[in-house]
Amino acid sequence: MKMTSTILQPTTTTGNGETSNMCWEAQDKLRFSCIDNIKWKQLWKIIALDTYTNNEATAKRRNRNLRNKSKETLGRSINNNEDHKGRRTSEDFAHYLKQSDFDIPNRMSLLKFLAINALELSAPATPILLQQQQEQQTQRQPQGKQNHPNGWLQLSGHPESIVPTCSGVVRKRVNTFNDYEVLAYRHISMEPETATIVPRFFGSVQLDTGDRFIELQDLLNGFKDPCLIDIKMGCRTFLESEVSNKTLRPDLYQKMLSVDRNAPTAEEHEAQAVTKLRYMLFREAMSSSQTKGFRIEALRLRGKKPINDLKTVRSSEQISQTIEQFIGSQRGVQKEIIKRLKHMRSVIERSSFFQTHEIIGSSIFIVYDHSRVGCWIIDFVKSRPLPVNIKVNHRSEWVPGNHEEGLLRGLDNLITAFEEVYNKSKDFTRKCLQI
Repeated sequence: MKMTSTILQPTTTTGNGETSNMCWEAQDKLRFSCIDNIKWKQLWKIIALDTYTNNEATAKRRNRNLRNKSKETLGRSINNNEDHKGRRTSEDFAHYLKQSDFDIPNRMSLLKFLAINALELSAPATPILLQQQQEQQTQRQPQGKQNHPNGWLQLSGHPESIVPTCSGVVRKRVNTFNDYEVLAYRHISMEPETATIVPRFFGSVQLDTGDRFIELQDLLNGFKDPCLIDIKMGCRTFLESEVSNKTLRPDLYQKMLSVDRNAPTAEEHEAQAVTKLRYMLFREAMSSSQTKGFRIEALRLRGKKPINDLKTVRSSEQISQTIEQFIGSQRGVQKEIIKRLKHMRSVIERSSFFQTHEIIGSSIFIVYDHSRVGCWIIDFVKSRPLPVNIKVNHRSEWVPGNHEEGLLRGLDNLITAFEEVYNKSKDFTRKCLQI
């Protein structure tokens, strides 16, 4: 039986003292052999012991045949056997190693066969070995159901688009590997500083079913019963191309009426239709997106179910109350979140990716528990490269054609909102101390 195996290159130290990290090469293979569990010395002991045992058995058979000989002849045979015992053992062992195929019953014992072949007992493996195991697990699940790991929680978004695994990785469904979100993560992963403010990108994978995914860091991995908040960024969450059609649509007029019967103008009431741009702007105005450049989508408090109906949180007072509910009076957590948001803003202002892209529909995801705080910007499905000769600062007001989306204006206002809650709790603490 011929087994395919390869070698994992471990961490090594170069001549100049630098450490070379363990890495995976596409042309290399990976060997998971029992060398990891059985030391070389122990392995050779097994082989030597078995060789010695076989030699002893051979010597006993030879001695039985010599019993009818004279004591002098027997003595010479035994002395000769002892003189050459070591040499025979070495020759026999060399003979075993030269055998290209192993006839276990006739040529060697099963013990020696396993001991020698322990060097080659391996599982074919590549950097996607874990991925293959996850694929098999996913394919065994009934259609529409996923084997979510313990503690998994998706706060918002489309549940069918996210497939969690049990290894600190989530898979996000994509149509093709040239989707804008795939290209965005590839670009960001090439910027070391920018890569720290988004989920780690592990690449893409296609299952046997044809489904395509990108693999990202599970942002909940390592947290215990955390508090979460999802904040949609920008003064608009639609692409300019989505609202370029000026066709009047009765269906959107009816949707507007279902929310606010006084929202349509007299002309719109008469036409009983509105354009998509008009409807989208109306929808954004229902939240704090237009005025603040962000809106709170959902949150989850420790030990509670997610709250997903927060899109109408609009005023500064409502936003402050919601943040207070989310963060409580934990000043250490408040301070750390503000620090991370400011760092994120600084990175975005310097990032090549954000300087050359329109960022639509992205969210800031914040999570914390008793010991850790995390803060990332996520979701780049609607991120688009800017047209040639178009530059944005992510703060200016949007007018059709300038591609401004208000990402940094929203981040400025979000930091201010958290700072107000922090300062409020600081003043409250001072009053309590005075009392």
